[in-house]
Amino acid sequence: MRYLLIINSSTNQHINESKLSNVKKILFVILIFVGLLGILFMVSTGSVNVEPFMTSAYFKQTMLRADSLRKTETAVTDSLYAGFSRVSITPTINNPSDDAVNGKFVSVPLAGFGARKGKSATGVHDSIFVRSVALKTGSKLMVFVGADLLIMPPNIIDVVVEQLAARGITREQLLFSATHSHSSVGAWGPGFVGEQFAGKENPAIQQWLGNCIVKSVEMAVADLSKSQWTTGNFDAGIYTRNRFIGDLGTKNSDFSYLILDQKGKRKAVIGTFSAHSTTLGDKNMEFSGDYPGYWSRKMEANSFDVALFCAGSIGSQSPAGKGKAFESSRYIGESLADSLINKLPGLTYQETSLLSTASLRVSLPEYHVRLTTKINLATWLSNKLMPEPQHVFFQAVRIGKLIWISAPCDFSGEYALQIKNALAAKGFDAVVSSFNGSYVGYIVPGRYFYMDEYEPKMMGWFGPTMGDYSMDLIRHLTDIVGK
Repeated sequence: MRYLLIINSSTNQHINESKLSNVKKILFVILIFVGLLGILFMVSTGSVNVEPFMTSAYFKQTMLRADSLRKTETAVTDSLYAGFSRVSITPTINNPSDDAVNGKFVSVPLAGFGARKGKSATGVHDSIFVRSVALKTGSKLMVFVGADLLIMPPNIIDVVVEQLAARGITREQLLFSATHSHSSVGAWGPGFVGEQFAGKENPAIQQWLGNCIVKSVEMAVADLSKSQWTTGNFDAGIYTRNRFIGDLGTKNSDFSYLILDQKGKRKAVIGTFSAHSTTLGDKNMEFSGDYPGYWSRKMEANSFDVALFCAGSIGSQSPAGKGKAFESSRYIGESLADSLINKLPGLTYQETSLLSTASLRVSLPEYHVRLTTKINLATWLSNKLMPEPQHVFFQAVRIGKLIWISAPCDFSGEYALQIKNALAAKGFDAVVSSFNGSYVGYIVPGRYFYMDEYEPKMMGWFGPTMGDYSMDLIRHLTDIVGK
């Protein structure tokens, strides 16, 4: 009996030691796993950089370029020549194969809403276009290029710029914009995030879009003819709202326009307004220009050969109108057109113009996709999800007493209002348009950066000082063209 107790005791001790050993092994594995997770978190994320932009290397690099512009830019006053074009970018779908020459494709995804998950369009509700307006005074040329697209896709614009440079038209002579329609051609967004909003990339569609944009620019330049011009704006605040903080914030309510008349030949109008082109929700699966399309069609039916719409300072501003979906699109677009048409008989025109331009290539802060309001993904991982913006420009064009500012983003309506007020004090009218060929997300006031909202958190990739940095660059640009 005593012998058996000794054996049982020895056996139990061995079992307990074995269990303890297994527990230690499990704890060791858990510690290794937690350690690896910690290391992965450290290399994959980072905190928000709050360095003042004035002391940064990127600011100093950009200021060197601004100083060079200040020394070299010279305004020209002379007769104004203008030329216009309109090229369809309405694709044919359900084709047996992709045909990049004629714009016929098996399928084309709609760009705009992530909720669509890259689904293909089912048809065409209304035709979409790329339009160009070329201006020339003396030897100085500037071409406004606007398309019924979500943005001007940077990868496509890079190819367009290269092709036009071979024809003698430089990047500094091109001012791009888009209507920001959320029901337009996709297949151009690189990376995981780009695919969510614009569908799977298709090189044939990209080639076709690029060719259409190049063709539009070339046609406008070839159409240059001596012209008279006028500009102005009117309040259209009932058609837009601050979607971010509502009545607590301000908004840019102006509809601004530039009209060119080839004196008995052809006429064009460039219009800009600050409200997202989102009257059509993610359930719409047909191509459409949204409310800017209705504006352009009504203006082109009223004696204008080309009506180019540029998205204004639409960051944080949504459309406000009667009805839903296409009923709302028509109401806002045609109401804006009617308001301008009513002003046409009383307008006075000029035949000469001062033209000054400044295009500033911008170095950027660190690039981060954000996980929370205080934690970013590391730059290398952010690039995997969505490539970092390249070839970023802010631009300013002065036509007489109008200064037109072009931004590479969804630009804040609240910021635009500050710019307009500051320039009005100096005797200028001002316009700010978005989507000028690169895309750096939303630029909104820094006081909103840490709010858990779509605009600052999901689309604020360059830190809390990006807004102030952009406003400072715009101040320098407007000083250059406004001297």
